Amino acid sequence: MLYFKKDFYYYINMKDFMEEALILAKKAYKKGEVPIGAVIVKNGKIIAKGFNKREKTQNAINHAEIVAINKACKKEKSWRLENCQMYVTLEPCPMCAGAILNARIENVFYACKEKTSNSNLCEEILKSDRLNHHTKTFFMPEYEKEASMLLTTFFKSKRKK
Repeated sequence: MLYFKKDFYYYINMKDFMEEALILAKKAYKKGEVPIGAVIVKNGKIIAKGFNKREKTQNAINHAEIVAINKACKKEKSWRLENCQMYVTLEPCPMCAGAILNARIENVFYACKEKTSNSNLCEEILKSDRLNHHTKTFFMPEYEKEASMLLTTFFKSKRKK
C-alpha cells in the first residue's frame, strides 16, 4: 500500500523508516521506558531519531516525538522542519501533535492508533482550520500488530510488578 508517492523506491524507504522507529521503540522498552520510537526524515534521509526518555530524565515532555524534534531542530539549525516527515510507532498525543505542528512537519506516519482516545484527537489537532499550518497523517496498518504488541507487553509487565 502506498501512502504518499507512487514511487517504489520511496515505498521501500518508508518501510525502512518505520522499521527504524520500531527498533527505537524496542530500545526504549529495554530501558524501562514506554516503547515508542520516532524518526524524522528529510529528502529521503533520517535526520533525527528519538524514543521516550521520561523515566531517565524525569521530565514529562520527553516523548519520542519531542526528543526527535529537538534533535532535528539542532541539526537543521532551525525550528522549522518544513519538508520533513515523521515516522512514529504510536499515534501522537495532543502535546506531541502541537509540537509537530509548531515544527511545521509536513507528514506523520504512525504504526498504531492510540487506544485510550477513540476520538481521532491527533488528526483533529493536526488538521484544525483554526491553525495556519496543517500536517497530514497516514496510518500504516501493516505495522500495527508489532507496535501494539510491544506496548501491550510493556504495560502488562509493569502491572505485574
